[in-house]
Amino acid sequence: MSSQIYTSALAQTASEFDVALADLLASQRDDVPRIWDAMRYASLAGGKRLRPFLVLTCAEVCGGSRESALRVAAAVEMMHTYSLVHDDLPAMDDDDMRRGQPTLHRKFDEATAILAGDALLTLAFEVLADPATHHDGQTRAELVLGLARAGGARGMAGGQMLDLEAEIRPVDDENQVMRLESMKTGALFAWSCEAGAVVAGAGEKERTKLRAFGAEFGMAFQITDDILDETGNPDEAGKAVGKDSERGKATLVSLRGLDGARDAALDHAQKAVENLDLFGEKADLLRAAATQLIDRRV
Repeated sequence: MSSQIYTSALAQTASEFDVALADLLASQRDDVPRIWDAMRYASLAGGKRLRPFLVLTCAEVCGGSRESALRVAAAVEMMHTYSLVHDDLPAMDDDDMRRGQPTLHRKFDEATAILAGDALLTLAFEVLADPATHHDGQTRAELVLGLARAGGARGMAGGQMLDLEAEIRPVDDENQVMRLESMKTGALFAWSCEAGAVVAGAGEKERTKLRAFGAEFGMAFQITDDILDETGNPDEAGKAVGKDSERGKATLVSLRGLDGARDAALDHAQKAVENLDLFGEKADLLRAAATQLIDRRV
């Protein structure tokens, strides 16, 4: 599949998803307007919408409902957005720009950013638990459990803790760096792919393969993200670059150099694709997503 076809599909999915997310947020009761304004500011700022793309594409590969998958994708993106809002705070990465606009705590204030992040996180679970997401209660429970595990102490939050600790106690063990990145980034990507299969009612074999694809995809994504922090353009990225080396963050770039990190990213992308044989041509968009990671600029 050509890169142009994949890029077009990603953009079309992002456009469709943004409408669905905006509608979902607009349908909420504005009993505390400031927090909802902040939540919408952070959530509707654009972006590639890669995690929603994976949820929706994996659900489609497994024959799932688009409407249900859009709600699951919204929940995943709410968790992702909450993590960005908190990650940008002065106590963490202290960033001023995100997706080409002031970070939430700069636009509003730190307290509002913390609370808006908290509210997005909890809204994610409200969306998944709502019968509108899926008629089957067991499926909804699986979706809630999976997102909780991906975002918690054994997943994203734990990985971010390891990331912060590595700034104080430098890590020079590659296995530790890989563990950090698999938790911080890989866990939510893995769940995004598996969640598409879950909401579609796919079997265990399909779920396992898509989860493995997502885990490897997440590793390739994080390594290329680390490379872009070293080599990227802030105007293209929509955020500051060069901060990893300034803060002494533990990355494969710091351990292997740029060429070694690129080799590792390519290896993970190839491993991701190997998990898609089961799905044949239906998974061509997923294959393209993995292979296009290596050359991405944002």
